[in-house]
Amino acid sequence: MPFVNFLIPLRERLLDIVSGSDRSQTLNSIVFQDMDPVDGDPAAELVDLLHEVLSRGLADHGENVDYAALRASPLYNDFRRCTGKLRAFDPTVLPDRNARLAFWINLYNTLVLDGVIALGVQRSVMERRGGITFFRQAAYIVGGQRMSCDDIEHGILRANRGHPLYPGMQIHSSDPRLRWVIEPFDARIHFALNCASRSCPPIRSYSHEKLDSQLDLATRSYLAADVEIAPEDNALHLSSIFKWFATDFGGRDGIIDFVLAHLSDGAELLWLSKERNRVSLRYKPYDWSLNSKAQTESA
Repeated sequence: MPFVNFLIPLRERLLDIVSGSDRSQTLNSIVFQDMDPVDGDPAAELVDLLHEVLSRGLADHGENVDYAALRASPLYNDFRRCTGKLRAFDPTVLPDRNARLAFWINLYNTLVLDGVIALGVQRSVMERRGGITFFRQAAYIVGGQRMSCDDIEHGILRANRGHPLYPGMQIHSSDPRLRWVIEPFDARIHFALNCASRSCPPIRSYSHEKLDSQLDLATRSYLAADVEIAPEDNALHLSSIFKWFATDFGGRDGIIDFVLAHLSDGAELLWLSKERNRVSLRYKPYDWSLNSKAQTESA
C-alpha cells in the first residue's frame, strides 16, 4: 500500500526526534552586516568557490579534503557569505533545467563541506545515529525554505523518489518546495554528489553550460575506478550505490545497461553483454570514513 501523503510530515517529525535534528537550526543563519542579501548570483558564486577549493589544493583531486585549512581560510567566509544569500534566492529564476541541476548539485556538495566543519564531524558522517543526524541536520535556508542534504538529494535531485530507507516521497504534495523538483531524473547525479566519505565520488564544480559532459565524465571516471567485471567469477562487482538506488537505474537489467553505456573496456564489456542474464551482481562495502586529508596523512 503506498505511503499516504499526509503521513509524510509525521514521518519527518519522528525522524527529527530520532536523529536529534533541530529544524530551527541551519548553517546559513549568519547575517553579515555589510552583505546585501540580493546582491550577486549565488548559483554562479558556488561554482567559483568550489573551483577555488580544488585549485588551492584544499581537496586533492576532489577527494582528500583539508577541512582544517578550509575552516581557517578566508575562502570559508566567502562560502558563508554566498550561502547567506541563498535565504532570499529563488531557484526558479534559473533559466533552464541544466542550470537548476548544476545549482542543486553544487549546493549539496557545498552543504556537505560546510556541514563537516560546522557540525564538528571527526571520523565519519555516519558517527551519529548511522548518518541520520548529519544528513538531516546539515541544512540551509533557500528561498525561505529549509533544505537539508536529504531534501536536496532525495527530494530535488532524485525527482522526489524519497529516501531508500524510509517510506514515501521526500516532499509531500502540498509542500512549496515541490516546485523545485528536477525532472526528468538523471541517474548520473549519483556520481556527482560527494558525501564526505572515502567511497564517494570526488568533489567537482558543475556549470550549466558543460553539465552534460561533466556528468558523463564524472560517471565514467567513477565507474572506471570502482566497477570490476570478473568473468572468472561470473560476477560484476559494483559500488553499493547501485544496491541502495537500484530502482533509479531500472533494477538489475538497468544497472547492467548503465554499466555497459559508461565503461569503455571492449573485451570485458563484450563478455558482460553476452553473459548479462547469468552474471552475478556483487556489491562492495562502502567506506564511510571521513575524506579528511589529515586522516589520510596520519594513516
